[in-house]
Amino acid sequence: MPAEIADGALTGPDGGPDGGQGGGLGGGLGGGRGGSRRGDGRDDRSRAGGGEDGPEAPVPGLPVPRLSVLGVRHHGPGSARAVRDELDRIRPDLVLVEGPPEADGLVALAADPGMRPPVALLAYVPGEPSRAAFWPFAEFSPEWQAIAYAARAGVEVRFCDLPAAHSLALDADPVRRDPIGELARAAGYDDPERWWEDLVEHRGEARTLDVVAEAMRAVREGHVAEGVEARREAYMRRTLRKAAREGFSRIAVVCGAWHLPALTPAGPVAGPGSYALDGPDRLPSAAEDERLLRGLPKVRVEMTWVPWTHGRLAAGAGYGAGVAAPGWYEHLFTVPDRPVERWLAGAAAILREEDLPVSSADVIEAVRLAESLATLRGRPLAGLPEVTDAVRAVLCGGDELPVELVQRRMVVGERLGRVPDATPMVPLRRDLRDEQRRLRMKPEVMAGEHDLDLRRPLDLGRSRLLHRLALLGVPWGTPRRARSKGTFKESWSLEWRPELDVALIEAAVWGITVEAAATARVRDLAGGAGLPELAALVERCLLAHLPDALPYVLGRIEDRAALDGEVRHLMGALPALVRARRYGDVRGTEGLTGVTESMLARICAGLSPALTGLDEDAAREMAALMDGVHTAAALMGGGRWLATLAGIAQRDDLPGLLDGRIVRILFDAEALEDDVAARMARSMSSGNPPARSAAWMEGFLSGGGLLLVHDPRLLATVDAWLTGLSPEAFVDVLPLLRRTFGAFPAPERRMIGRRVRSGGALRAGSPGGDEEAGYDDGLAAGAVRTVRDILGRETGGRL
Repeated sequence: MPAEIADGALTGPDGGPDGGQGGGLGGGLGGGRGGSRRGDGRDDRSRAGGGEDGPEAPVPGLPVPRLSVLGVRHHGPGSARAVRDELDRIRPDLVLVEGPPEADGLVALAADPGMRPPVALLAYVPGEPSRAAFWPFAEFSPEWQAIAYAARAGVEVRFCDLPAAHSLALDADPVRRDPIGELARAAGYDDPERWWEDLVEHRGEARTLDVVAEAMRAVREGHVAEGVEARREAYMRRTLRKAAREGFSRIAVVCGAWHLPALTPAGPVAGPGSYALDGPDRLPSAAEDERLLRGLPKVRVEMTWVPWTHGRLAAGAGYGAGVAAPGWYEHLFTVPDRPVERWLAGAAAILREEDLPVSSADVIEAVRLAESLATLRGRPLAGLPEVTDAVRAVLCGGDELPVELVQRRMVVGERLGRVPDATPMVPLRRDLRDEQRRLRMKPEVMAGEHDLDLRRPLDLGRSRLLHRLALLGVPWGTPRRARSKGTFKESWSLEWRPELDVALIEAAVWGITVEAAATARVRDLAGGAGLPELAALVERCLLAHLPDALPYVLGRIEDRAALDGEVRHLMGALPALVRARRYGDVRGTEGLTGVTESMLARICAGLSPALTGLDEDAAREMAALMDGVHTAAALMGGGRWLATLAGIAQRDDLPGLLDGRIVRILFDAEALEDDVAARMARSMSSGNPPARSAAWMEGFLSGGGLLLVHDPRLLATVDAWLTGLSPEAFVDVLPLLRRTFGAFPAPERRMIGRRVRSGGALRAGSPGGDEEAGYDDGLAAGAVRTVRDILGRETGGRL
């Protein structure tokens, strides 16, 4: 058993040593609120009284109830089989299951045909959905089998644990012990999980469960329950007393094995199958339990069923009551006949789906190896370690990558459960379910890639839904780089996770539909946002198609822009607004021409003063902003922007990085008034400090290094500057140069190196050096003109 079963290792909704099955949020999703490893055992006795206000005599006229306490390990297939068989044998008229009693009204939904495990009970505090707890159930969970039995037999089923209203208001107990680990070590096992498999999961006889129950009593001997654990067990005993007074004759309790000694006395029993719950030298009296439960803090909670996944049952997912291999345990429960052979055949099928060669002979050999390993290791049946070793050695030939595939698809066995339509839901969750059906978007637990063509109404609706959910903090989809360069394509990775249901509860405060909630959320975000954040919100409003939110955000931008004199804020906001304009035709939104033109004009007017007196970090930040504005201005028609840069380029007091970047932008746009080689030579002359020259080069070459490959004059200028540096100056500028040239793709660096090694390429006036023949502009003009005519461009008499 894994080590998380500490402190009785059977930690439950309070996080203490219990055997409780819960998973909780506390400060967030992922932390386990419940325990995971339990012993299995049963104690079939009856009680003779006990009330909530103190010891009671049996109620006159009522039979002494026969009580069977089935101590289980949560999510254990052996425990699930034993509980199912034992309930069929004893035929109780009341089944009590460890869980929050607030869910009693929801338990009937377990019999709905639309319910498919894994699922979980979710308790949350309205208005504070981060205070929540989960109680998950899989097909192989003993509690689920107990509920299923009650539905088949038509008997009443209730939950008997401490109410969630109290457990969510109490602090969790610290975890201190691992009883399953103690039992495993006493049996000579260094792996508690393997001990449990050998004793229970591969056997499952009723006698084995009795032995585990006695072993759990021995481990718990001398243990004094405290805090939430003590209160939980007191509430369980209160529930038993109440059921006895109501006249039930046969009561079955399904709980974590750690709790079994707290519900069954260790002393002599009154007779076969019966005992008195209260009395001397037995369990705490009703009065003692009531004193312990009096004055507990309480919060208002709501409960519902939510889909769960096998991945969230796995111990590695952060759920304290998890199992490391839920897919393997489900296999053991659903395939009792020849489980090893069927498991390895399934692994072979998965590998064949990936076009890996696996024959029937390989499967037979893998079965023989798994069984031989089990014999050598003294195990009653090949377990997960043996079949995994067989898969690795025989089916995968020692390659770990296909083993990881089998691990993901089978050992964990990702599966998303389903809850029926009648399940109570917040209005926002119900609206999302309707949208998913309308757009034919089925929630899946495995991440899937989806390409959307926004020219199609169905895909456009899907895109809008995903963007709206992202605004609400419900990241069902993660955007990916689209394979197409067009703006009408989007690519998403979709994966539904159980915590998204909690995120929907948190987002329900904004509205009852996804669109209304996203609109309200945008208006709230815009209230205190700066210009860059507001610009990003405009883009997101357009992507999510929130026409009621967009005018409000645009109004906020106009107000902010009118009052904000900081050019950097305007520069940071402009790219997002211009990108938003690109979706006008596809998404049916109004253009943003007026806002963007006004902002660009203000940027051009205030840019030159903003470039004065910048240190290195500020210059680097400004260079990034200039690149963003340049890209945006190009989409708007960049005449005004280029004219502004051309004027700034005449200054001689610019930081080297910005000077080089402006020259490169103008050169690429064919708007540089003088020769680029002359500008480079001046900037890299010996009269300039080497650090400034290196910064100039970084700014100039940040657009890519192919320029040095195709223009020998520029490469010769750089080479002359480098070779003319003193050793001390070269050492000073070397880190900056390494950063500049290290950013080039490897092919560009190789081509520059070949040009430098050729030697002739560095001679001014020799365009090709030793590697290529010279060319004549006059002779090349005709060919260039013909190519431009083919491409439909004007030559203008220029090459």
